[in-house]
Formats: sequence, structure tokens, C-alpha cells
Amino acid sequence: MNTNKPKPKVIVICGPTGVGKTSAALEIAGKFNGEIINADSMQIYRYMDIGTAKPTPDEQARVKHHMIDIIDPDEPFDAAMYAKMARETIIKLDRQDIVSFVAGGTGFYVKALLHGLFTGPVKGGDVNVRERMKGEAAVHGAAFLHKRLSKCDPTAAENIHPNDAYRIIRALEVYEITGKSISECHEEHRFADEPFKVLTIGLNMSREILYDRINSRVDAMIDAGLVDEVKWLLDKGYSENLKSMQSIGYRHITDYIKGRLSWDEALSTLKRDTRRYAKRQMTWFKADSRVAWKKPEQLEDIIRLVKKFLSATRYCFSLL
Repeated sequence: MNTNKPKPKVIVICGPTGVGKTSAALEIAGKFNGEIINADSMQIYRYMDIGTAKPTPDEQARVKHHMIDIIDPDEPFDAAMYAKMARETIIKLDRQDIVSFVAGGTGFYVKALLHGLFTGPVKGGDVNVRERMKGEAAVHGAAFLHKRLSKCDPTAAENIHPNDAYRIIRALEVYEITGKSISECHEEHRFADEPFKVLTIGLNMSREILYDRINSRVDAMIDAGLVDEVKWLLDKGYSENLKSMQSIGYRHITDYIKGRLSWDEALSTLKRDTRRYAKRQMTWFKADSRVAWKKPEQLEDIIRLVKKFLSATRYCFSLL
């Protein structure tokens, strides 16, 4: 990036699942002729449309979207890859005088994009430690290591799925080598790499209303054909053990299809786990004091805030 050129300005629209980020991003980005960069870790996958609440073709035609449908469900992908691709997109758009609106609820992706990633105390880590843990995961399963992680780093364990062996091993590796949790290392790193000037807008509403919206959205996904979508993925050979297929919605419907859960159990558990995920998202975003919180219906206030941010010659105003 040309250091003589002002940093690109980026507007982030974040918040819990079901709060209305897609609608708000469409409305706000459209007002400023901007383009939307997805920050949902599930919407990157092709063929997984209904269960990820992916913007519809009409919505994507209304405002151009990036970082959607970029890999297949069985391809590896992580926050570092996301940050690299999304940063390149933001820089390209900035050169065309197009404003980037980052919209999504995957807090770790947003943080990686805006502030960089902690890469570890030892470049490449310790191969012996990593291979030993991979062996343990192969014998006992990722959940076995996840229980260990929950004891030494409950914060990381809360944010890492029990089946995400790669991230579990990485967190345990850092702890074994340094004696510090990966959460502590992230905090010390402080994500100091900041290539953009950022306005972060968080959308929120009362928990009761949000949970009602989540329950209704799950019902709408079922009506839209989520069961058939999951059946199609399984029939195409995408293993139920894939990281993508272990996500909320897909693992629940798979359990129903495989006969491990009754329909009522699958539906109620899906709604419960989605509500719990929304709570974790709020905990993540609330920890960032730079987020300007608004209700989804406060669009005019948000638009004024964005206009002020974009018109300022210098990033000199407070978000609080």
C-alpha cells in the first residue's frame, strides 16, 4: 500500500445473527454507491445458501458483494486467508473511489481484516508438539482436545467449535510452548496492524425481540428448503465431518437425516444453538469500545454517521 496515500476508509456493520445486518448494509451501501464485503464465515461457501442466510441473487444484484461463494464446502479456509483476500478487495475498491462496507457477524474475521492476526511466538510453531496433538486428535477426537483447551483457555474454547481440530491444536500449541493462553497472546499482540480508517457500527435490539426473530428465521429456513439443501450436500459427497457441515443448521439437519435426532429435537436444538451463538457474538462485539451501537431501525442516524465519517478529511471524531 502506498504510504503517501490516505488509508482507505471502511465501514463495518456487525452484530448478532438475525439482527438485520444484510438489510441495513444494503440500504446504507446503496446510499453511498459502495460495495459490500461479506464477513460471515459460512457465506464464503458455495451451495450453502439457505442455512447461511446468504443474500439473495436480487440483493447481490442491488449492491455488489464480495467474499461470497468463493470456495467449495470441502476446501480449507481460515481467518488469515479471509483477511488477505478481503484486504486486497478493499484496496482495489479504494483505488476506484468505491467505499467498502464490511457486513457480517464473524467477529474473528472482522478483527483479522482490520487489525491483523497474531502469528505465534515461534514462526511455524513446534512441529513435534503439533504432530503429537494431531495424533491425539486422530485417536481420541477433536472434542477430547477441546476439553483440555477449556481448562487452560476457557475464552478460546468458548469461541472454537469442539470439532475444529486445527484451531484447537493451534491454541494448545501456543499454551504448551509459551505457558500463556492464545487469548493472552492475542491481547498482547493487540492487533496493532491497522491499514484502514474504520467506522464500526454495531446493530442490536432487545434480547427478547432478537430471539423471537431468530426462531422465526429458523422456521423460514425450513420452509425455504433447508432439509433438501443439506440432503443435496450429503448426496454430493460432502462429509458431515467437514468444518462447513458442522456449522449451525447443517449439523442439526444432518443429525435428523441420519436418524440421530427426531424432527422436534432437531428444530428445537437448532433454535437454541442459534440463540446461544447470537449471545456469543454480542459478547465478542461488546468487548470493543470503538463500536457505535445502533438499532436496525435507526437508519437515518447511521447514514448521518457514515456521511460524517466519509466527509471528514481526517479521522478526528469520536464514535462514542
